[in-house]
Amino acid sequence: MKKEWFDFRGTPAEIVSLNTAVVGSGAAGYNAALRLKEAGQPDVAVVTEGVRMGTSRNTGSDKQTYYKLNLCGDVPDSPAAMARDLFAGRCVDGDLALCEAALSARCFFNLCEAGVPFPVNRYGEYVGYRTDHDPRARATSAGPLTSKLMTERLEQRVREQRIPVFDGYVVVSILKDTSGRACGLLALRRARAESEDTRFALFNCRNIVYAVGGPAGIYGDSVYPFGHSGASGVAFEAGAAGRNLTEWQYGLASTSPRWNVSGSYMQVLPRFLSVDPDGTEHEFLADYYGDRGRCLSMVFRKGYEWPFDSRKAVDGSSVIDLLVYRERVLRGRRVYLDFRTNPFGLPDVDYASLAEDARSYLESAQACFGTPIDRLRRINAPAVELYRSKGVDLERERLEIALCAQHSNGGLAVDLWWRTNVPGLFAAGEAAGTHGVYRPGGSALNAGQVGSLRAAQYIARHGGAPLPAEEFAGIALPALEAHRSLARAVIGGPDTAGKLLHAAASRMSAAGGPIRDVCGMRKALAQAEDLLAHFAERVRVPSAAGLMRAYRLRDVLLCQRTVLYAMLDYAAHGGKSRGSALYPSARGEKAERLEELFRFEPDRGGLDAQIQEVTVAAGGCRAVWRPVHPIPEGGGFFENVWRGYRKNGNVF
Repeated sequence: MKKEWFDFRGTPAEIVSLNTAVVGSGAAGYNAALRLKEAGQPDVAVVTEGVRMGTSRNTGSDKQTYYKLNLCGDVPDSPAAMARDLFAGRCVDGDLALCEAALSARCFFNLCEAGVPFPVNRYGEYVGYRTDHDPRARATSAGPLTSKLMTERLEQRVREQRIPVFDGYVVVSILKDTSGRACGLLALRRARAESEDTRFALFNCRNIVYAVGGPAGIYGDSVYPFGHSGASGVAFEAGAAGRNLTEWQYGLASTSPRWNVSGSYMQVLPRFLSVDPDGTEHEFLADYYGDRGRCLSMVFRKGYEWPFDSRKAVDGSSVIDLLVYRERVLRGRRVYLDFRTNPFGLPDVDYASLAEDARSYLESAQACFGTPIDRLRRINAPAVELYRSKGVDLERERLEIALCAQHSNGGLAVDLWWRTNVPGLFAAGEAAGTHGVYRPGGSALNAGQVGSLRAAQYIARHGGAPLPAEEFAGIALPALEAHRSLARAVIGGPDTAGKLLHAAASRMSAAGGPIRDVCGMRKALAQAEDLLAHFAERVRVPSAAGLMRAYRLRDVLLCQRTVLYAMLDYAAHGGKSRGSALYPSARGEKAERLEELFRFEPDRGGLDAQIQEVTVAAGGCRAVWRPVHPIPEGGGFFENVWRGYRKNGNVF
């Protein structure tokens, strides 16, 4: 790695030249840097907006899951079987599914050796449990903060290996050479933004591993941590294709702190209530369900059927998500969970009235007593302490909730080496779109580790050097001048960036969230495009310290434009309600006594074997539909594989 200062028409800027820049300091980013060095490519650095930011470090759940090949007991399993289950999620490429299955054990054991405390029995077996969309109990967990533990252990290894970490650098542009190959990054330096001489830094690199997480900032109702907004817009602007951008997960979550209320938080049967602006309380589930036993059984199932699922939106547990949405969005009320009192104001729950799965679970857990907080302490005491550690005492106060964006199943389109369509640009973690409509719980953590390993293997094998600094400086100059001009334009005057960002995120939640009205999406798309076209005139921050906010808004708008286009194109191709989204329709079905907004036509699988990819060019967005890649035939005769492997010909 080499650092140099260049004069760009009278203003200096730092250029850092190296083989690979890894953007992002989550579990996928740190793993990419480590794997590169282990594979013999030491010229690598991590570039991050903030090492304490990001979803990996700052989120979790009731029991955060890691999905891998089954490694205990006598349950038969194989990479081919796991690949078939990943592929069954619909709109999934089979070659990526096989890669994620085949390398899951290797990546899991790497985390174990790094010190992530996944539980074992006395014989050393890594025991598992069944998660959603999982037929073979492949799931495991190190507790509610599994991804945080992964990130911390991998970061420790990065520090031990003395891999440079550029902290406080916000990527605002991916630079490309005349052939269209990615060749560097332009980044805003958060701590030195006051001076034009130090405001921007340039990274001259042969390869970029983009591990920036999902585009969390595009939604207002979000369970992503406040320290994470994503940076997919910059990649779309550089020409990287987006895949399955229509596919998200939404679910019930607390709004402060942002945290999923899945698993035990629902299985202990909390009380749901909404509050009018004048303070009037409504126990709205009781108002909707005439049968209390059925109502509480649905609340229980919401624990293990946590993501909103259109297949359960007529008479299943996802009706509860719609009722929460109706209270907040249509009726303007705030919605809470109350663990202090039982539902319906009763001194105790009639456990005999519950469905068999709910009743047997609570009986087996010896939790058929008391209030929801009593049951939660019995079943999962750490879940109580988790909220207390975040400043919320569930024994004393209610918990405000909403139906929130939680995970992007789509992302940047990648091949089986996690290369994007832009040469030199790789994507890993949630930034990469390797999932489809559905995915097993915890498969995202595995996908991030596998993808970062695959990218590192390819980069290390192919080598290459960055451009000569003088040549790179010539390529970088137009982008540097453009962003210096943009920064000068937005600095000064009353702050509009914050309000515009809030308005844009709110529009996205209303139009392109779990309920997707085509007219609303068209309007939101037009507003995003209009603000992008007049960004320099309308966006203001009082000082250079606010530039980060302005650039966050810009990336959000770039990403919203691409995602909304994808959603509208999906609807235009006859796409119906599937996964975690409803597309309202005058025809179809809805839950009884709900508004017509919630009437929809269920997807019948017409586009299951197709993948939508969207790219951005000078003329706007463009979508291409292609068949999914089938699952390749794995295995092989050992001697032939060994011979080819020694030559690397059959691998790369």
